Formats: sequence, C-alpha cells, structure tokens
Amino acid sequence: MDMIVFSMQISISRAAVYILLACSLASFLLLSAQSEKNPAVLDRYDWPVYGGTPDNIHYSPLTQINRTNVNQLEVAWTFDTGERGGLQTSPIIVDGILYGITPTQKVFALDAADGKLLWKFDSGIKGTQPDRGLAYWSSNTDKRILVGVMHFIFALDAATGKPVPGFGNNGRIDLREDLGRTPELQSVALTSPASIYKNLIIVGGREPETLPAPPGDIRAYDVRTGQLRWSFHSIPHPGEFGYDTWPKDAWKYGGGANNWTGMAIDVERGIVYVPTGSAAFDFYGANRSGDNLFADCLIALNAETGERIWHFQAVKHDL
Repeated sequence: MDMIVFSMQISISRAAVYILLACSLASFLLLSAQSEKNPAVLDRYDWPVYGGTPDNIHYSPLTQINRTNVNQLEVAWTFDTGERGGLQTSPIIVDGILYGITPTQKVFALDAADGKLLWKFDSGIKGTQPDRGLAYWSSNTDKRILVGVMHFIFALDAATGKPVPGFGNNGRIDLREDLGRTPELQSVALTSPASIYKNLIIVGGREPETLPAPPGDIRAYDVRTGQLRWSFHSIPHPGEFGYDTWPKDAWKYGGGANNWTGMAIDVERGIVYVPTGSAAFDFYGANRSGDNLFADCLIALNAETGERIWHFQAVKHDL
C-alpha cells in the first residue's frame, strides 16, 4: 500500500486539528494481508526522515498511487490532536509508526495502519513557534526521536515517548547555551527538524529579525549524550574566514545569518548543505557594514567537523 500522510499547513479555526491518512481501500486490504505474513513488507513504506531522505529531496519511488487513481482515495483514519491553531508538522514514519507534533508541540506516536495512539509526550512547555517536524536515530536497540520544543531539543525513547536520561540535562539540551552569550537573554527556537549524520544532531534555529538577536551558529551535538561536538560561526570570530566582512567584534553583538529552513546532507560525501538568511536587522544595515558573510549563503560544511568546504553568497549585505 502506498500511503499519503497529510498535515494541515494553514491556520485552522475549527475546534481541532487532524492528521489524516488517505489510501485506496483495496491497497490497504492487500497490504494488511501481506504484513500479517511478513511484517518486513512495511519497511518499504516508511518515510523516516523529514524530506524523505537525508538529502531532503522529497521524493518517493512508490507508484501505486498515481494520477490515474488518486481521485479514488478514501480517508482510512483521522487523529484528533485536540488542539486549535496551525499545524505545520510533516510526520515521519519508521517501522510502521507515525511520529508527529501538535500545534503546541506535544509529540505523539501513532500506529500508521489504523491511527491508534501509542504514546504522547507533553514537556510542560507550550510551543508558540512553528514546528515543522522531528528526527529519528537508531543504533541496535537504542531508538530515539529528536524533537525541538521551543529552545529545547528533547531526546525521546521511540518506543515509550519518555525522555532519555543520559541525554543532556534529563533528556534535553538548551539551544540558548553554547552561543558565547548569556543564555537567558537569547531567543532561538528549532522550527525545522534537526539533521542527523551518523551520531550527530546538526541544527540551526529561528531567531529574531531585529536586534538583540543571537548569532546563527550551526551546531552539532552528540546524539547519545547531547554534548556539543562542533560549531560553525555564521558571524565569524577573529581569525576565521569572513571576519573582515563585518565591523570589528560584530560576533559579540550581531545576530541572525541563521538557518531556520532546514538542511540537506550528502551522506556518501559527508557534507551538510546549510542555507542561511539575513543578518539582523533585516531592513537596516548601517550597523553592519561589509558583505556580512555568512548571511544569505549556501554553505557546504564537513558534517563530521563543521569545517567550511565552500560557500556561495547570493546577496551581499542584504537589506
């Protein structure tokens, strides 16, 4: 059975937001029979990464649902999050389990075949930022969901939804830390899911478009411990490439040049491709004379170390 998982990408004024699974009834019955005989048949229908694969090309080779029969799809099940608001999450499916996020950033796991709720995680923090998805990592029996809830990243046991004790501080890390500034004064939220490379979680973050704003560092954390493994400074520090494209010491007070939209990874070559936005202020640049590397760039980094391989800056000194 080829499956299409729909998530609403607009603000919704009705009393609830729904995750919908649409499929052809005949295909559903066929797969059900096949999966009883051979559970591995479900593996082909997984969507384990936001964007489909690490390179984020949003492509599926499945052909059973196509232009000739898409008008025959019927709703197989719905899941009511019980919340109002805009749902921007694109769920992932791993081993026949669907993982998603509610509008207030509660995390849930459903049986992808029938929509039955398996678990739900409430961090106690009400999410107010968009949250477009989550990430999955596994090693043998250790299987984790990595998910952003505002300025935190939680590592959850994929089977139970409980925070992993050995990750960060009781199962979470704080993205306001490791930026070289007072953490409590920083505003950064993970609105696009982390990218996973081997045992690394690579993240950017959404930041204010006005000052004060933190620098848009690209950071990699150890997926098991939550320890920071590397940082790429999008506002270069002294001695780093591009430092002379900013005013002196801009790294201490400047902000933005951040990745909020997600990344793509070439697993074979070990390269992570990072698009960045403008520096802050977005519409005023007198305080940041120069070309302002690495704002408005596509940056290719060594995914293992964070070292710059190359960059292309689309707009210099963006306003």
